Order: sequence, then structure tokens, then C-alpha cells
Amino acid sequence: MSDAATGFSDVTTADVRAAFESENYVADDDIVTTVELALRLGKPLLVEGEPGAGKTELAKVLAGGFDAELLRLQCYEGLTAESALYEWNYTKQLLSMQSAEGGESVFDEEHLLERPLLSALRGEGRRVLLIDEVDRADEEFEALLLEVLSDFQVSVPELGTVRARTPPVVIITSNRTRGLSDALKRRCLFLHVAPPTFEKERAIVERKVPELGRTVAAELCAMTGRLREEPLLKPPGAAETIDWARAVAALRDGGDSALDDETVERTLGCLLKEVEDIERVDQELLVSLREAAERARTEAD
Repeated sequence: MSDAATGFSDVTTADVRAAFESENYVADDDIVTTVELALRLGKPLLVEGEPGAGKTELAKVLAGGFDAELLRLQCYEGLTAESALYEWNYTKQLLSMQSAEGGESVFDEEHLLERPLLSALRGEGRRVLLIDEVDRADEEFEALLLEVLSDFQVSVPELGTVRARTPPVVIITSNRTRGLSDALKRRCLFLHVAPPTFEKERAIVERKVPELGRTVAAELCAMTGRLREEPLLKPPGAAETIDWARAVAALRDGGDSALDDETVERTLGCLLKEVEDIERVDQELLVSLREAAERARTEAD
């Protein structure tokens, strides 16, 4: 594949940073560098990390920041080639067969229904193909992806080989619920998105929820970090922190006063998604959360 064919061979670090900036995506240097390389080399990018770390958001940000079309394939157990690539419009085929006078084929473009993978290969212009949570799909589906990821082409029995004239940017996400094949990994650059530090998470919240006071944002991120130290069934990711910040902002009439226990307790469902985790937040833990919040508020003032 020619690098120039991707449409991103000349992208620079400044371009990637500008794209992230325009979409309010806070990215460390390793993320910027890896994304830049994936774009310039025309290589798929495999992104792993905990749920809620911002893996899916990365693909959305690239599409938005580079004014590209986003095509998303959500993976699940039992995902078939037909659901990912193409299907035939059987109803339309039947009607065509009933009305046809001759022996015209009904396996042609007129009767083809494109699914995300085929749309991404046949499209024009800049496109970002998001293959989300590939670890949820069966190993057989991974095998289907290999030809797409290495040569940006796929074979359709009735139409022949379909090869992308302008290959899409491919972002593959995985939550590591199972190991991926070496063959898939070899075709991709790799990026691990680590859980955000307090400073990074606070910067994210301030960008995404500007209506929330900066000291309140610091309190909120400190409490989230303290909660992650607990043996929770589902520790909150950055996405849950943003949801919580938006909920808290919606309940407050502005101002920068400290978060009170009642607000925290009423909005915990935005942050914790298991009843056992919510029940763990007893009075003793609330005191510990409040202490973490007060320290963060003092340092933020």
C-alpha cells in the first residue's frame, strides 16, 4: 500500500495535536506520537486499555479533528462476515426475479447491502473505520479481518476482490477480555491507554465540563481516584468521571462551593454501575472521600 494513498502521509505532530485540541481530547505525548505514526505509515492501530479509558473516543476524535467520515463496526459474540461486510437484499432479489424476463443476475450492485467493512473499503475521501471491542467477537472473525488489515481488500464471491483505492484509517479497540491472535497484532501498531492520572483526569473534566468550577472538578477527580483504590467490581473510567461531573454541574447553580455528601450520594449512579459498589460507599468511605476532596481543593485554590 502506498503511504500517499492514505491521505495522511504528510501529517505532522502539530496536526495531530491540533486535531485533539479541536475535539477537547487530552492526550499524552505517547498517544500523539503513536497516532501520528499510524496515520503516516497507513497502519491499523490496536488500542487496548480499561473500559472507559477513552479508546473509542480516540477514533471519534480523529474523525472529527480531521474532518473524516466515521464508520463503526461494534463487535459482539457471533458477529458474522455478512453483518460486517455485506448482505444481499433478498426481498429486492426476489422481486427482481419475479419481474425479470430474461436471466439477469440478481447478485450485482443493485442488490448489494454494504456493511461497515465494505463501506470503509469502497468509500472515497478520508475515513476512519472503528472496529470496536474486537475481543468480544469470535476468533473466526479475527481471521476475516486479516486480509482487510494487511492489504485493505476483501474477496466477495459474486463481485471479485474489492480493494480500497483510498485506505481508511483503522482503529481497533480491545478491553482484553481475551487474548488476540499474533497475526492480528502483527498487522497493527499498538497503543495502551492507561487509566488517567489525577492531573490528566482533572484536565479532561475541565475541558469537557467547563461549567463546573475548577476546584469542584479537582474535588470530584480526587474522590474518583480514591474510589479506584477500593476493590470495586467495576472501577469508574474517565467516561464515568465525565458523566458524574456533568450530573453534578446540572444539580448546582454555579459557584465553587465544596461538594456535600448529599450530592455525592445522590449522583453515585453516574460513577458506579454495580449495586455492590454503591453499597460499599458507607459513612466511613464517605469521610475518606471528603478528606481526599478537601486536599485537592486546598491544592487547587
